[in-house]
Amino acid sequence: AAVLLLLLLLSAAALAARGALPPPEQAARVARVVLHSCDWGALATLSAQDGLRGHPFANVFSLSDGAPGPGRGSGVPYLYLTDMEISVRDLRVNSNASLTVSLAQTPYCKKHKYDPQNPLCAHIIFCGSVVKVNDSEAAIAKKALFSRHPEMESWPKDHNWFFAKFNITNIWVLDYFGGLKIVTPEEYYSVKP
Repeated sequence: AAVLLLLLLLSAAALAARGALPPPEQAARVARVVLHSCDWGALATLSAQDGLRGHPFANVFSLSDGAPGPGRGSGVPYLYLTDMEISVRDLRVNSNASLTVSLAQTPYCKKHKYDPQNPLCAHIIFCGSVVKVNDSEAAIAKKALFSRHPEMESWPKDHNWFFAKFNITNIWVLDYFGGLKIVTPEEYYSVKP
């Protein structure tokens, strides 16, 4: 069993050496790389809607932590939202949420023939809250989102779009066998992707 574990660790290190992902023992960097590689995520809220009140409700949202390209991510998941969206209505009642991003949306997992549920097809689960950004941060959020999602600029103005961010309080990384790894926000923001 120890030999098998050593072989698995060596193969993961070899994969990381090829520039695919940081090695599994660098969970904070893995989290940063996965978030920056993803253009969307599944945001789960507690529903405030009749018939669903108090139940989990997941929805897909476009996101960005910065312009595409290596080393450009801030680590902050920015969102472009409108009060007309059902999940945003939930957030008005309770801003707590979770956000999951996965390399399954990138070519990485298909290239390596990893099923989206395979831990090697890394995914990150963030818990925290969704908050509207202040005026000084809105320019950063706009640049991050519109650089990846240019269509957003032409969305109907009468929908009263606003920039928000996912305020991270907890991070779980699943990128290898053996279970989730916990990363603190301080560890996450202190590393470069």
